[in-house]
Amino acid sequence: MDFSLTEEHLMIRDAARDFAQTELLPGVIERDNAQTFPESLVRKMGELGFLGIMVDPKYGGSGMDAISYVLIMEELSKVDASASVMVSVNNSLVCYGLESYGNEAQKEKYLTKLATGECIGAFCLSEPEAGSDATSQKTTAIDKGDHYLLNGTKNWITNGGRAEVYIVIAQTDKHKGSHGINAFILEKGMPGFDIGPKEDKLGIRGSDTHTLQFNDVKVPLENRIGDDGFGFRFAMKTLSGGRIGIAAQALGIAAGAYELALKYSKERKAFGTEICNHQAIAFKLADMHTEIEAARMLVMRAAWDKDQGNNYDMSSAMAKLYASKVAMEHTVEAVQIHGGNGFVKEYHVERLMRDAKITQIYEGTSEIQKIVISRGIIKD
Repeated sequence: MDFSLTEEHLMIRDAARDFAQTELLPGVIERDNAQTFPESLVRKMGELGFLGIMVDPKYGGSGMDAISYVLIMEELSKVDASASVMVSVNNSLVCYGLESYGNEAQKEKYLTKLATGECIGAFCLSEPEAGSDATSQKTTAIDKGDHYLLNGTKNWITNGGRAEVYIVIAQTDKHKGSHGINAFILEKGMPGFDIGPKEDKLGIRGSDTHTLQFNDVKVPLENRIGDDGFGFRFAMKTLSGGRIGIAAQALGIAAGAYELALKYSKERKAFGTEICNHQAIAFKLADMHTEIEAARMLVMRAAWDKDQGNNYDMSSAMAKLYASKVAMEHTVEAVQIHGGNGFVKEYHVERLMRDAKITQIYEGTSEIQKIVISRGIIKD
């Protein structure tokens, strides 16, 4: 077992860290307040290869491995989870789905632009009545021969307003259950495709989250991904990889809060000494460090499984379940270590605490991860 990173991995991590600290950190509080993420930073992430990390270079991607992906995600998430979720969705759900399951024409038309950041993608699965139960799709895609007619609603869509390419999961034949679901590529501006108001969220407020409405949207047959009825399997396969990205995001949020808490504890004095010297604080830091390292090992294992071509359904579920738990618990502890200062925006930890919660919800709730893990255990 080799736990060391390669020279290439270290360079990638350092590049992501430098971008996070020099480009993302300035203005991150203001972006959170205003619920915005500037196009200039999206373009810079595209130029650095962060929007097509694992995509083959022949499609404009960086050709990196999953280990590189989680290293980048962790460093970005330490500073700005709104930026990292954009990276995660574009990489794990949109680029991965198209590269793995799209045909050559779809890759040439869409993947090259997504991988370079020329355009941004969105993955549209959740609905008002179909979140964790992805088989209960109310959005319909009626087969009309040379095209499908799409009707329905998708909500909580990350990049919903700024994306130009959307992968939409819809029910074609409800009598076939999960085998009657398809995945389609939609483009912004298609007649009947409307974008609702931006959601006012607790955390990741800089990310772009919208409800989407489809009213008789005509989708060409060539925009269906895979064979008829492949949509549910496509979504599940894609989400397994997406969990690795969100696990890395949760890890980064936890690690960022820990680093801020450690630094603060060495500067803040109480009862005549730095508060890190008080056992009450020192033990909090010890627990944070240990559990964050444990989360990091799970995240790295899931990424390694993906790179090795192993089945990573269980390892990605375990990584997301545990890393999101650690993120939630230890961002709260980071606020506690900061005391009253932790409750104000200037010290960043209150934002990280708010950002942490969503990691237990999207890309499959913690409860869904337990279902995946328990089924894997029982099957073995």
